[in-house]
Amino acid sequence: MVLKRGTIGFIAGIILFIIVYFFTDPDPDNPAVGKTLAVALLIATWWVTEAIPLAITALIPIVLFPALGILGGKDVTSAYINHIIFVYLGGFIMALAMEKWNLHRRIALKIMMYIGVGPGKILFGFMLATAFLSMWISNTAATMMMIPIILSVISQLEISIPEKSVSKYATGVLLAIAYSASVGGITTLVGSPTNLVYPQVMQTLFPDAEVISFAQWMGFAAPISITMFGVVFLVIYLFFLPREKWTGIAPDHFSLEYKKLGKASYEEKVVLVLFVIMATLWTFRLGIQFDKFSIPGWSSLFKNPEYINDSTVAIFMAILLFSIPSKSKTGGQLMDWATAKKLPWDIVLLFGGGFALAKGFQISGLALWMGEQLSWTGSVGPYIILLTILTLMIFLTELTSNVASIQMLLPVFAALAISSGNDPVLFMFPATLASSMAFMLPTATPPNAIVFGTHKIQIKTMVRTGLILNVVSIFVILLVTRVLGV
Repeated sequence: MVLKRGTIGFIAGIILFIIVYFFTDPDPDNPAVGKTLAVALLIATWWVTEAIPLAITALIPIVLFPALGILGGKDVTSAYINHIIFVYLGGFIMALAMEKWNLHRRIALKIMMYIGVGPGKILFGFMLATAFLSMWISNTAATMMMIPIILSVISQLEISIPEKSVSKYATGVLLAIAYSASVGGITTLVGSPTNLVYPQVMQTLFPDAEVISFAQWMGFAAPISITMFGVVFLVIYLFFLPREKWTGIAPDHFSLEYKKLGKASYEEKVVLVLFVIMATLWTFRLGIQFDKFSIPGWSSLFKNPEYINDSTVAIFMAILLFSIPSKSKTGGQLMDWATAKKLPWDIVLLFGGGFALAKGFQISGLALWMGEQLSWTGSVGPYIILLTILTLMIFLTELTSNVASIQMLLPVFAALAISSGNDPVLFMFPATLASSMAFMLPTATPPNAIVFGTHKIQIKTMVRTGLILNVVSIFVILLVTRVLGV
């Protein structure tokens, strides 16, 4: 009898849990470290092998964290809901509204008319748009904005091209969007929440140190971002683009299909306006800070601008969709609950599981303990230390919040630099960029989880593709640091 991969993974996860929990003691002064590590290995194994449904695996912290004394039930369950969840829900409701009124098809056909019918052109166009957006708005919002458009393009391609050919290509394009959001997000100081952690920690630890400017950040991060953009495009192109030539698509095919749609309906126009407003509000919420001047964001108009985030915008637009009446024969509003039931609630649980696991890493001290294990590198060369730091950072954030991880570990890396006679910036800055380079698991970054929520990607495909990019990103950051870090 041949055991299935899921069965093997189920057994392996339990064995790993038992070995770590009962037979290892990583930190005798803090038993919670070993307990959390055991739970993390169990969850990771079951996620990677899909031993049981991913959403159910994501619920394990609710049971094991309180039972093992790692985190109270009230605290762990509260981790399953935060602002990222509501950005996802609000953005997905907008996507469903676009689909309900067929706006997604109109947008898709218009894009295809300008980009062209070639698979490489479509891939590059969507990657470039996502990466550029992620430079200025949150990676989550940028990905969420692109999802309804790319899904509509895929559905349009399925009409003209064999489904088998499009299915593999769709997987590649969706992965490319998630990866482009992460890669684009490191380019500017405001592109990702982790980027802003670095200057905060530096200023706290070293008050007399020079504060990094917007231009200095881009000068170092842009070469890494551009290189990784090229690597992502190349990997997706080689692994996912169809080998056979797409036939049966005339150059004017999409123009003819667009004409068949006729004039846009009232509902299409209103939903499009709301979509543009949502994208604009996301883009200009915080404003843009340059060296010599700044463009203030619209949130500064409020008494407490720090209270407003991307989820505020997403849910506000969702409420409008449920409130504005339509003029169709069926009546009702632009959005109804029957349509909203299509929301992928399993991905919401998967999100929550990642957040709960990250909280366990933080509260138990496991993340800090992992960083402290690098003390042995004090006697070796700085770039060997950096290689170790980058590897730890990239693979650690596959299972934990990259913001929480970098907040805890940057002080550890600073202390390590001082004890080994190196400049703290040499370790801290590259580590910050590495925290965004996690491509293997849906829980690694919000963009990964969002594209996985389309149910068009298998986790083994994401793991296999992401592992390649993880390894490449380690050496890209190391190489650029070696050349520009001086």
